[in-house]
Amino acid sequence: MFIHKSWAPAAVVLACVANGCSDPGPGLESASETADASTGTTESGTAGTDAPTTTDAPETEPVTWHQNIAPIVVAKCSGCHHDAGIAPFSLESYETAKPFAAAALDAALRGTMPPFLADETADCQPRHGWQDDPRLGDDELDLLRAWVDQGAPEGDPATAAPLPEPPELELTDADVRVQIPTPVSIDGDKDLFLCFSVDPGFEDDTWIDAVQISAGNPQVVHHVLAYVDESGASADKVNEDGYYPCFGGPGINSANLIAAWAPGMTPFRTPPNVASRIAAGSRIVMQVHYHPTGKPELDSETSLDLRIHDTIPEYVGMLALIGNSEGPQLLPSEHDDNGYPEFRIPAGVENHVEQMLFKLNDVPPLRVFAVGTHMHYVGTDMLIGLQRPSPADGEPAEECLLQTPGWDFNWQRTYSYDAPLDAVPKFDAGDQLYLRCTYNNSMSNPFVVQALAEQGLDAPKDVHLGEETLDEMCLAVVGIAIALKDAI
Repeated sequence: MFIHKSWAPAAVVLACVANGCSDPGPGLESASETADASTGTTESGTAGTDAPTTTDAPETEPVTWHQNIAPIVVAKCSGCHHDAGIAPFSLESYETAKPFAAAALDAALRGTMPPFLADETADCQPRHGWQDDPRLGDDELDLLRAWVDQGAPEGDPATAAPLPEPPELELTDADVRVQIPTPVSIDGDKDLFLCFSVDPGFEDDTWIDAVQISAGNPQVVHHVLAYVDESGASADKVNEDGYYPCFGGPGINSANLIAAWAPGMTPFRTPPNVASRIAAGSRIVMQVHYHPTGKPELDSETSLDLRIHDTIPEYVGMLALIGNSEGPQLLPSEHDDNGYPEFRIPAGVENHVEQMLFKLNDVPPLRVFAVGTHMHYVGTDMLIGLQRPSPADGEPAEECLLQTPGWDFNWQRTYSYDAPLDAVPKFDAGDQLYLRCTYNNSMSNPFVVQALAEQGLDAPKDVHLGEETLDEMCLAVVGIAIALKDAI
């Protein structure tokens, strides 16, 4: 999700330069839209054959809350939908869940809930699944559909099915906690993006192998990003209130993402024998997105937990942020009008695509254990692909690492492959990373409408790369592991 990348000799830092390749790689075609899954069935009879009578039809197996549905809800929904959670209603009991049965089925079928943007499409079929994937499987969807069709019956609580353990949302064996240093009052009707600069007290270089962010007030803390600031420059930006406004990043150069959180996310642990290094004297910048509830709220306890790796690891974990190029890595788009590639999303265009191609030079073998996408409000779809001009045995010449076809700025996270480190995708020198970012810069995009309204505007304008609300990004977040012997 986020491993610190600053520690490494210059020779092993990712060098991304364009290679002029005319074949940009996987995912060039527009992602095909997925048709809505049908929830109905049809039966047909053949003339002259015996049709089953009503008495011959098998009875429908009853599906009830206590026997079938509660275990699914606890496992997949309880991270957000609980009392005092950020979700607008609780699903912890039959009484609270029944009124939302049809809405829950609809959201699950559309893939909007549980919020998990990674998806498999015609353009992207990652070779591994994802850790902590909260999406409902086909059998679970069938049960939920049957429950709704049968009127959402309660069943017998005396014979309720055993409930699974809720998702583990806290890092119970953390060694260090970093907490926002000052209380924040959240009121009004506009979202706030605030950055807090905190000293974790690391007097020596420290190895970290697990992190977890906890929301101090889950009703208003929408998501949090945490960065390592080795320079300490963030301390100079803090105002008299104990924080500073920020959007899209920590607002300083050379800060490296170390953790990301959205409601329901579980602790992130690096693969075995992998740890990241936080340099002595570094500060932690916590960027918190607050979403007001309509009444005064207070947050004083949002925190970041860190677990220390007490030995030298076999692999160094790093986070590479690759993208946001206006240089030779940027490929032509259909809306370029200056005779050369430019990152410009024209006003009013609903389906604008920007593509970038990066060649990795002078790097040792890299193992990709996590990957994420990052855009702002205009973005609608992002794909990350990999090209290998000279693939090693067992490695495909091209593969898609991740696609988030329903991009939503409010639910950004990184995704860890559910595979051992020796089986995850590998980069080698000369391989190429391909990014495809799709945007809707029109009033048909509700996020654009919202962002414009917050700026006092009523019509779209051309959008360029940048840090502000109405700027955009096209950025891959790649968690990589380098063998320690190759990094020293």
